[in-house]
Amino acid sequence: MSLRSEESDVSSRSAHQYLDADLLRGVSIGFVAPSIAAELAPMVGTMPNIISLPYGRCPPLHLQAPNWRHLLKLMARLSGTRIEPTVEALAVTRSAQMHLRTVVQFVRTHHSSSDWRTVLWFTIDHPVPNSLPGARKYTNGDVDILPWSYTLSSLPALLRDNSDTMLSKCYTIPSSDAVPFPALPISFPNMAMYLQAALEESRRYTSDSSSGIRKLAKMVETCYPTLAEPNGEVGERSRVGGLFKKVIGRAGGRKDKQKKGKGGNEDTYELVTPFVLDEWGP
Repeated sequence: MSLRSEESDVSSRSAHQYLDADLLRGVSIGFVAPSIAAELAPMVGTMPNIISLPYGRCPPLHLQAPNWRHLLKLMARLSGTRIEPTVEALAVTRSAQMHLRTVVQFVRTHHSSSDWRTVLWFTIDHPVPNSLPGARKYTNGDVDILPWSYTLSSLPALLRDNSDTMLSKCYTIPSSDAVPFPALPISFPNMAMYLQAALEESRRYTSDSSSGIRKLAKMVETCYPTLAEPNGEVGERSRVGGLFKKVIGRAGGRKDKQKKGKGGNEDTYELVTPFVLDEWGP
């Protein structure tokens, strides 16, 4: 497992030289538990170009940001950063297509505070053994159950009890026809698009009390009440999911440059515009 620059520290600095320094305040990434602090300190080190995920027994990778909106803005601008399997993972799976399993967690900085930090957790999806007792709970799309791949290693304290409390709320992003699990490798801008598509999918179920999928929308509404749902019809949301499927089918967007028409960055722009219009818009 590693977080590294693609060529060198110079390459990493060059790739992110136009990134607003404020976007890296309160940001952390690593295979250790994040420090949840009230003060937004500058990021320690630099954002890596390549984030390599192992397959199997490994703690989940975390990415922390001050809030949901901040996270999408940051990822949309990190076009030089991508998540990919390690060489060892490719050897173990014999080049089989690997997918990312993502858990969204909102953590309150203090019991008396109204500030919630956004933490994403990542692992590579791992098949559930058929002989495992109760295996179905890992395959039925339950948003309150951590993926099987998260159980293969010791969990950080923040995730050990993933039930919702006054200080923490968790959501395991399920797979659906509109928003399937992302294929690896995947760039950060395309990952931002996946997260936005997952939120739009959740908003489609806000009136369906029988589905847990609406939980992410409820979490965002509760923890970030100023982040209003953008106006739009169901058809517009379906377009978001369909666009995500189109991009994910290109294995993280590596082939986007070979396609005519809109590329991955323009597609991502359409999805994150409600969050970054002040900086990307006219």
